[in-house]
Order: sequence, then C-alpha cells, then structure tokens
Amino acid sequence: MTVQELLQKADKVVDATGLSCPMPVVRAKKAIDALSSGQILVVQATDRGSLKDIPAWAKQAGHELMETHEADGMFVYVIRKR
Repeated sequence: MTVQELLQKADKVVDATGLSCPMPVVRAKKAIDALSSGQILVVQATDRGSLKDIPAWAKQAGHELMETHEADGMFVYVIRKR
C-alpha cells in the first residue's frame, strides 16, 4: 500500500514533519486520545529518533503499530488505537 493510500484510510493524520523529539510522540498521543478504539492514526515525521520513539510509545500504550514506511527522509507510521 502506498503512503497516499494509507493517508486516505486514516481516521486522523498527524503531520509532525520538522519537529524533533519528543514532539512527534506528544502529537501522536494527543491525536490518538481523541480517536475511538479500532480507528487508524497516521503519523508523518522527519525526526530519525521517531524510528524508535513511535514504535516504543505505541507498544507501551497498547496500540497496534500496523505499518512503518520510510521514503526520502519521511517516516510514516500507521497505528490502530486499542
């Protein structure tokens, strides 16, 4: 599935491009708190630290990290709320 297809299936998209740690996680947490169980959050980030931070946060919070994509310095995470 392409990033564009993932964005279309998302219930909420967080654009954390240009933000450094810990802001991608902070923005993701705020956004996912507003979603219902089973809904999909897509997080876009450019911070390389998000490669460890987002999966660790999702696991710790009990959410399902469905997919991770990297292209041209952009990291895209697809997370299903628990």
